[in-house]
Amino acid sequence: MNPEVLIIGCGFLGEAAAELFSIQGRQVLGLVRGTGSLESLDGKPYETALCDVTDQQSVEGLTNRLRNVPLAIYAVSSGRGGADCYAAIYRDGLKRVLEHWKPGRLLFVSSTSVYAQTEGEWVTEESPTLPDRETGRILLEAEQIALDSGGTVARLSGIYGPGRSVLLRKFLRGDSMLEEGGGRWINQIHRDDAATALIKLGDPNVPPGCYNTTDDFPATQREVHCWMSDFLGKPLPPEGPGDRNRKRGWTSKKVSNRKLREIGWKPDFPCFRDALPRLLPTISSTISD
Repeated sequence: MNPEVLIIGCGFLGEAAAELFSIQGRQVLGLVRGTGSLESLDGKPYETALCDVTDQQSVEGLTNRLRNVPLAIYAVSSGRGGADCYAAIYRDGLKRVLEHWKPGRLLFVSSTSVYAQTEGEWVTEESPTLPDRETGRILLEAEQIALDSGGTVARLSGIYGPGRSVLLRKFLRGDSMLEEGGGRWINQIHRDDAATALIKLGDPNVPPGCYNTTDDFPATQREVHCWMSDFLGKPLPPEGPGDRNRKRGWTSKKVSNRKLREIGWKPDFPCFRDALPRLLPTISSTISD
């Protein structure tokens, strides 16, 4: 059966979105790049298949089945790759998918790293996008490709969720540091809230364009660590120098989700503090891994 919803990159976020679409009764196909990822999805209530968007033959091989798929969500991941990897996966892979499959509606999952603001100012979809990393500039190229096709872009802030939180994991391990006093602003979103945002943005009645996809309350690095410290009864980490070579760039901004909320989306976890009671057991159980 041909899918109604195609998830290109059925990983941490894509898997959650696929589950929600399936609950709605939609026919879903989740694509992954490797056999290990495919095996991890065995038994899911939706179909899965292999496809490497960086490989022409791999994409062409699915063209007969996926041409004109009603909704394609491009939620690929570069892993730890650099600029070349970003270009191959985000930009060139997206071009390949659009050329061969021609989806009726495209939703491209991007990142708030395209914003390079550093003064703690509020950032909306209308704010300048001048990333200081080549990876961010490549994301902007891919966004434009998506928008030129009539698609929608979801700019996600730092995503966390079951079993995944860089900040909480480092805190539990004692590796955290308040960089330059901890005043840098941090924007995050729970994986499950990001998934419901993709469901909302996949609605054909939602106008195309860019949508910041983040929770309701940006917080400084110090505030986030105070929440963890209070919840766990542990001292705050020491202060230290800032890591100016962060993958997402050294930024400090407050990202607004107003546009996304105006179309009817609402997060179940308005801020990171709200998620801590459910998040902690999933991180603690893997802390020795």
